[in-house]
Amino acid sequence: MHTLINGLPASTVSAWDRGFLYGDGVFRTLRIRDGQPVWWQDHLDKLALDCQRLDLPVVERSDWERDLAQLVPRLDDAVLRLVVTRGEGVRGYQPPPRPVVTRLVMTAPSPAPDSQLETEGLRLRLCDLRLGLQPRLAGIKHLNRLENILARQEWQDPSIHEGLLFDTEDRLISAVQGNVFLIQPGRIVTPRLDRCGVAGVARQRLLAGAPGWGVQVMEADLGRDDLEQAEGVLISNSVMGLRWAGQVDGRTYPRPAVLDALREAMHGQA
Repeated sequence: MHTLINGLPASTVSAWDRGFLYGDGVFRTLRIRDGQPVWWQDHLDKLALDCQRLDLPVVERSDWERDLAQLVPRLDDAVLRLVVTRGEGVRGYQPPPRPVVTRLVMTAPSPAPDSQLETEGLRLRLCDLRLGLQPRLAGIKHLNRLENILARQEWQDPSIHEGLLFDTEDRLISAVQGNVFLIQPGRIVTPRLDRCGVAGVARQRLLAGAPGWGVQVMEADLGRDDLEQAEGVLISNSVMGLRWAGQVDGRTYPRPAVLDALREAMHGQA
């Protein structure tokens, strides 16, 4: 594992950093494969958009790439995390008028491949925690992930791979660590994320790329009935890509016939 803070090797941030104090910042997590960051421009674009929505200064691409030049040549396959915080400030919630952001780049080993997941699919549960509604933060991958942490605390069974999250109005929103897609007759549907949830890059790529492969993927408000009536359930994030659920809360599903085409759509888009 390696960490750079503002371009220098380090493992700690200031106790006055607003990312540490308040979760005042944003991040992205992505894969490095064959020494290259996967979907690099997509992640930089989403990171910049999230910064703009929180009125955070946008880190220049050249700064990130100088950091990568120090770390990536030593890596073949890894997980990369990019973090931007509002930097140091005085006590209190009011942000500094001219913040100097803190920039972190972190690497970690990639998860070990599990061939069983390809043949049997993920095993999912329904989480008890309900996501709060906050349209101002909807879609943003901000540093305050307490809801996800509390949801992940709900199970210790290693045979359960993921949990599905609903909001306080009982709408399906996401998985604990990814976005969710339901397979319905003739189309794939993913929850609308205008009230809460994180809009991931893998989700974005699938929405944009699927029509070129003859698959309709759309956003909609989804409830518990939609989940129960679905022909299949898919989970996406930028580390694992696109996975299928073999079991959701005891209900079993076959491997979706459309899975390979969706993966091509996700990875094949320029």
